[in-house]
Amino acid sequence: MSGPLNGVRVLEFTNLAPVPFAATMLADLGADVVRVDRHDAVAGGPARPGDPLARGRRSIALDLKHPEAIAVVLRLVGSADVLVEGFRPGVCERLGIGPDACLAANPRLVYARISGWGQDGPGANEAGHDLDYLAVSGALAPIGPAGAPPTPPLNYVADFAGGGMLAVVGILAALWERERSGRGQVVDAAMVEGAALLSAQLHGLLADGMWTGPRGGNLLDGGAPFYRCYPCADGRFVAVAALEPRFYAALLAGLGLVDEDLPGQYDEAGWPLLHETFAAALATGTRDEWAERFAGTDACVTPVLEPAEAPHHPQAAARQSFVDVGGQVQPAPAPRLSRTPSGVPGAAPAPGAHSREVLAGAGFGEAEIGELVRSGAVAPGAG
Repeated sequence: MSGPLNGVRVLEFTNLAPVPFAATMLADLGADVVRVDRHDAVAGGPARPGDPLARGRRSIALDLKHPEAIAVVLRLVGSADVLVEGFRPGVCERLGIGPDACLAANPRLVYARISGWGQDGPGANEAGHDLDYLAVSGALAPIGPAGAPPTPPLNYVADFAGGGMLAVVGILAALWERERSGRGQVVDAAMVEGAALLSAQLHGLLADGMWTGPRGGNLLDGGAPFYRCYPCADGRFVAVAALEPRFYAALLAGLGLVDEDLPGQYDEAGWPLLHETFAAALATGTRDEWAERFAGTDACVTPVLEPAEAPHHPQAAARQSFVDVGGQVQPAPAPRLSRTPSGVPGAAPAPGAHSREVLAGAGFGEAEIGELVRSGAVAPGAG
């Protein structure tokens, strides 16, 4: 892989969404990522080569309950720059691969831990998922239509943004600091705190008295008629985001409403009438007809595309924002760097496909590798 992180070595312990997403971002940016898969995952056969959360890395399969496998991990840690894990607090310590053991083996290691609640506190060991972290952080309550329960925004916010992406920020910050101190450190990325951080603007609006309505009754939550989605004649949708007055004027022009006697844009008492008016107008055309009409304007009206449609949008196509990896179309690496661009990611490996290769690269001899395989500490996979 090319990219700005070329030469950075990452050890990833296979886990759910935020850990592989963080490792994928690092791999996309050029890091050499080795995923530590479960020993018994090899029996499950090859992974999906187009799995976007497993692309661009190698795989070694270890039985972490085997003492010799722990010795392998610590040896791999010795030449790694970053370790990423997402177990519950205390699990890695019990296995013998916690921060103390790993930093003793390599004082320059950046040890990144992604968890739901953080590494300490009264709820640190409780189970949870993205929705729980959103709920407790205060980020969930404002999302959804008025008069209905909050709407789960898939698992974009806590898992991927507040967990995986926040961990990458911490990892890059720790790598930069290491250039001055020569020492590694632990990155504690808690999804509940990441979700709270993402709601920083909302807390500012609350403090300024600019977010006072119930869910679905405010400027950015669908309450404003000029910042929401509308159904079209074909049952599909357009997104309207004409916040500024000049964009709002372009919206009215595109809808043919310039000469109508309408309430002012920010007259909240008039919002119900504006909503009815916009809804009636947009219901007269299909999604793609409106997209064509508003193309090239500053009305901030866009078609709501299905995921499978997104790669074919003219802007995405022009910038090659999606790539084929392992026979599957998926988002391309981002962001883009001018001098050290990322390449197209490699396909996802089968569990254990690179066990022998990784061990040999870490200095294990053929006899040692054979003994590790015979002992059951290492599963060689198909590689």
